[in-house]
Amino acid sequence: MIRVENLVKSFGGFRAVDGASLTIETGSITGLIGPNGAGKSTLFNVIAGVHEPTEGRVTMDGEDITGLKPHELFHKGLLRTFQIAHEFPSLTVRENLMMVPADQPGETLWNTWFGRKTIRKNEAELLKKADEVLEFLTISHLRDEKAGNLSGGQKKLLELGRTMMVEAKIVFLDEVGAGVNRTLLNTIGDAIVRLNKERGYTFCVIEHDMDFIGRLCDPVIVMAEGHVLAQGSADHIMENEAVIEAYLGTGLKNKVKAEETKEKNLHEDHGAQPGLGDEAGKGGEA
Repeated sequence: MIRVENLVKSFGGFRAVDGASLTIETGSITGLIGPNGAGKSTLFNVIAGVHEPTEGRVTMDGEDITGLKPHELFHKGLLRTFQIAHEFPSLTVRENLMMVPADQPGETLWNTWFGRKTIRKNEAELLKKADEVLEFLTISHLRDEKAGNLSGGQKKLLELGRTMMVEAKIVFLDEVGAGVNRTLLNTIGDAIVRLNKERGYTFCVIEHDMDFIGRLCDPVIVMAEGHVLAQGSADHIMENEAVIEAYLGTGLKNKVKAEETKEKNLHEDHGAQPGLGDEAGKGGEA
């Protein structure tokens, strides 16, 4: 679905994205991880049209979408959410959902004068769809609550709901778990999986919670210093030496290894296997 080829985004002399190439397959939930400053959000911003790339190319279903603006990509079914939710705080949760679809009849001056019937019909359809979305996300009880009063996790659910108000093909979720308690994060995860399986949504998810990534995502793509470092299943990624080094740094990685070796040698000196305790080596003693 999405193909990124040799993408570069420079800010002055700094390359936030430095020759990144990756593919997001149709129907997948792809994870995008990496240490802070790896270029993940900048990559999202370039794909989603917030920034124009310095070099490189982005295609969607074979069509070149490089440099298209967010509203143009919106009409093609490419949507994204942000680390900090962008709700309309003074509107209700239901009204926030009803605001999403573009080109509504009530947006034209002519219809406000002569097309009131058309506007009412459209609003009734949007109201019904918004209630269906709220039911799907299990937050129907919040439909009349001001969006500004929601918790961080509830706002993330609302952002996910807004993508359901249009015919989204692919949704980029930027740190959907940031500031969200575990219960709500599980609810968000369940909604993502259902949208993927039942409605065919494709997702690309930036997240630091590896339990969340491991539960939802396959494949997982790792970025470091602006480029793609590794790609594979969550289990494979967590055992990758280059990934461990990118997260921990060479010094800390070597320190951890040294401590593991020291512990192993200590157990061997006592005749025990690592992790079994000293008593494991005393089984033959009277």
